[in-house]
Amino acid sequence: MSNKVKSSKRKRSRRSTFPTLYLAILTVLTYVPIAVVVVYSFNESKISSVWSGLSLRWYKELFRDPDMFRALLMSVLLGVSSCLIAAVIATLAAIGLPRAKLPGRKLVEYLSSLPIIIPEIVLGMVFLVYFSLLNLPFGMTTLIIAHTSFCIPYIYMQVKARLIGLDESYYEAARDLGASSIRAFFDITLPLIMPAVISGMFLSFAMSFDDVIISVFVTGVSTDTLPIKVYTQLKTSTTPKINALCTLMLVVTVFCYVMSYVFSRIGRRNMKTQKEREHKEAIRKA
Repeated sequence: MSNKVKSSKRKRSRRSTFPTLYLAILTVLTYVPIAVVVVYSFNESKISSVWSGLSLRWYKELFRDPDMFRALLMSVLLGVSSCLIAAVIATLAAIGLPRAKLPGRKLVEYLSSLPIIIPEIVLGMVFLVYFSLLNLPFGMTTLIIAHTSFCIPYIYMQVKARLIGLDESYYEAARDLGASSIRAFFDITLPLIMPAVISGMFLSFAMSFDDVIISVFVTGVSTDTLPIKVYTQLKTSTTPKINALCTLMLVVTVFCYVMSYVFSRIGRRNMKTQKEREHKEAIRKA
């Protein structure tokens, strides 16, 4: 009997050891290189591979560089513009497609997620050919159009998931009380789905802010975004200044993902509160 107990304990220890080992390997392969970049952004030496002491020298030089500051403003403007346009299109699509009586509605909903699945280099080539056929000058306009296209699915999926658990009785009650469809949307539906919209916007901003592959294909001569600036400078030389810039970009990206998670949790909590309120109301009426 004791041998069986010892054997089961050994099996359980093996099962518990494997997830720990997997997590350790994943952490080493994924986060150690990122940690190295962050640490060497505080390096005093001009050579990235040689450590000579802690310093904020490269951050100071980074903030004094007018080209980097211009590229930062370009990336922020591009990300905000793309997210706002994508939020309008994705929200209207998530609300309108389920109510539309179209024969290919399911196909349209499926195609809306394709920009996430298609490789970025393929999307970049497609946009390059498409804008060339339209004789559209490459610059901020083409960047906004391209970034909006792959930002839409992130917001669309968030809003669609929020609408699945949304009680339509609130919207119907507003309509019964005489509110127009537009008034009911802005007063009832939009406030309820707003956490999902904001969550999707933060997520899509992070994707737009970090994108380099699609941007390389559709950018103009005078519209260098921050990732493109990093990419072009890496061709000539690698200094801790690039590490400092990558660290700041990492901070912005992590912040966007955290805020997306926070607003997603707010949406789920509001949905749970709504269901509990409806359950209590049903019990009270019974």
